[in-house]
Parts: sequence; structure tokens; C-alpha cells
Amino acid sequence: MATLILIVHLIVCLFLVVIVLIQGGKGAEMGAAFGGSSQTMFGARGAATFFSKMTTVAAVVFMLTSFLLAIVTNKSVSVVNTAPAPAQQQKSNMPQNTTGPVQGQPIQQQTPPAAPSK
Repeated sequence: MATLILIVHLIVCLFLVVIVLIQGGKGAEMGAAFGGSSQTMFGARGAATFFSKMTTVAAVVFMLTSFLLAIVTNKSVSVVNTAPAPAQQQKSNMPQNTTGPVQGQPIQQQTPPAAPSK
């Protein structure tokens, strides 16, 4: 199921990129607008073109497939949940008072330095 949604998602993603790149920008006439009328400077809002309707449909399908992919992959088994538990440390037979900062390591007895002879 997730593979099918992913394939549809990728196709819609590529289609959305292509359809947006094909469309002309609203400010395309802005360079010539300084001598023209102020009504068309930023483009008059007319009826929606075929490309703008296709962009809307592709964007809605893209959002839906993104949402579905998030739901489907969230329900799958996580790698974190299937990882084995860490091995328990085995206790040594050493008395507790002889262990140093690192558990299980004996404390090294240091001899005091010899006094310098004169």
C-alpha cells in the first residue's frame, strides 16, 4: 500500500513541478508596465486558466498523498521497537568496596613517592 502511494506521490510531484514551470508569471509584463496603464501592472485577476486549475488539483493530490504516506508509514513497525534490549552486565565476585570509578575494575594502590635524598 505504501509503495503504491509513494509512486503516485512521486508522479504528482514531478507533474506539479512541470506544470508550475510551464505557466507564465504574473509579473511578466512588469518591465513594459511603466509606460502602460496601472490596472495591468500586477496582472488583472481573470478567469482561472486550465493550467491554474491543473496546479490546484495536483497540489491537493500532493497534499493528500503526503498525509497518507505519513499515516501509513507511522503504523509500520519501527526499527527502534524491534532492536534487541542491551545485554545486562554480569556482576563480578569482587567485593563492592574495592571497585574504582569504572565498575568492576579494582582500585590500584599507589605507593607514595620516595623522599629525595640529599
